[in-house]
Amino acid sequence: MFHGFIYLRKREPFQTKPSNSAMGESERKRIIIDTDPGIDDAMAILLALSSPEIEVIGLTTIFGNVYTNLATKNALHLLEIAERTDIPVAEGAHSTLKKVLKVRIADFVHGSDGLGNQYFPPPQAKAIDQSAAEFLVEKVNQYPGKITVVALGPLTNIAMAMELDHKFSQKVGQIVILGGAFAVNGNVNPAAEANVFGDPDASDIVFTSGADILTVGINITHQVIMTDADRDKLAKCEGKFAQYLCKILDCYFSYHMDAYAIQGIYLHDPTTIIAVVNPSLFTYTEGIVRVQTCGITKGLTIFDNTMKRFEGITDWSNKPKIKVAVTADTPAIFQLIMDRLMNS
Repeated sequence: MFHGFIYLRKREPFQTKPSNSAMGESERKRIIIDTDPGIDDAMAILLALSSPEIEVIGLTTIFGNVYTNLATKNALHLLEIAERTDIPVAEGAHSTLKKVLKVRIADFVHGSDGLGNQYFPPPQAKAIDQSAAEFLVEKVNQYPGKITVVALGPLTNIAMAMELDHKFSQKVGQIVILGGAFAVNGNVNPAAEANVFGDPDASDIVFTSGADILTVGINITHQVIMTDADRDKLAKCEGKFAQYLCKILDCYFSYHMDAYAIQGIYLHDPTTIIAVVNPSLFTYTEGIVRVQTCGITKGLTIFDNTMKRFEGITDWSNKPKIKVAVTADTPAIFQLIMDRLMNS
């Protein structure tokens, strides 16, 4: 439980938009997905492409589940599967913000190819010439206040975009982050969640940038679980995306059985997409989040609910607040994920 947090239940800023049939094309949320595909990233990308409330205008790639060059190939492959090769892919950083080349790769979770050891043929398309940071900066300048960046991996590309354009945090509409472990153990070690751990320096910069940020931690995503029975339902439907996902899920299910002793999988990345599609399914609290960047608690997300006024000037003083998801309507979230993937 989140003892001492201030729960903000006023949801007016997060009203669900009507379906695309009831609104103009211009009212759809333009999103860029920063991703490290990854099995649950694949689910999230296909879910986003099945959601009429949002328009995916680009994918940027980052290390995490796989190395960045493979993340780019997988992103291009997924767009081919979805028949959306019109969407550009920009390759991101190969090392952390501080140029640490030895990055953590979760191939033991997602398979050596990132997609359940299926070894699909290489994609025909190529990434664009721009780097991920350059692409992000270009798009927030093209559509100031209208771009939502959905960060599903380490936050290196986002931090680099902020370094490239010091007004990026003011120009971006919102950054929705899969990241952090708030009042629960991490999933890399007892302290840290994987994406924040992947580049804690970048995470700290982004969390304190002053951008409009909503972060969805594993305290939320560990509540959204696909069971074996749910996978069977997916397998029985004729949807193209559902059939594709059933090919790649075995590896992910096996990992969860080994690591957590559960007959199911956590839907981290798809849940984060739902926070964009229908944020009214979540409640949140506001406060300052800092990240521990070294030591045995490297990657720890520390939340200050600002209930106490501390004396003196510290590393917490005058830092901007962000929104942290603290509750979720998990049955509704899961049903929305399943419905869209099954009917794609």
